[in-house]
Amino acid sequence: MKKLFKIVLLILLAFLLVLIRMFESELFYDPLIEFYKSDYKNTPLPEIDSVKLVGNLIFRFFLNTLISLAIIWLAFREKGILKLSSFLYSILFVALILSFSYMFFYTEEKNFLALFYVRRFLIQPIFLLVLLPAFYFQKKKI
Repeated sequence: MKKLFKIVLLILLAFLLVLIRMFESELFYDPLIEFYKSDYKNTPLPEIDSVKLVGNLIFRFFLNTLISLAIIWLAFREKGILKLSSFLYSILFVALILSFSYMFFYTEEKNFLALFYVRRFLIQPIFLLVLLPAFYFQKKKI
């Protein structure tokens, strides 16, 4: 029964990540979503409330991170793995938010593709897809 409960919780947490993605337009301020769906190479950036955008990116990153850390905890139940994951997420956050801010605020010529990918790492739980198999294989080796 305990294993079934763990699986159900993992599925629910994964579903939460899916819901965040499905309702991103309603939940978060991000005019770049529509911008990147259009012909962004030939279009200037839309009018953006930069403080609101960065705040929503940070909020979404932390929401995804909390759910991802809960998934990692349920999957492995080891404090060491959770601490390492938290540390890696912190490093990733600092690197990505600084990169995004620099590209968005300080570059004259916007590199829209680089901005897209940095933003993508901030708003999607991509790091979870790297950490889960890495920890699984590490655990299998031991």
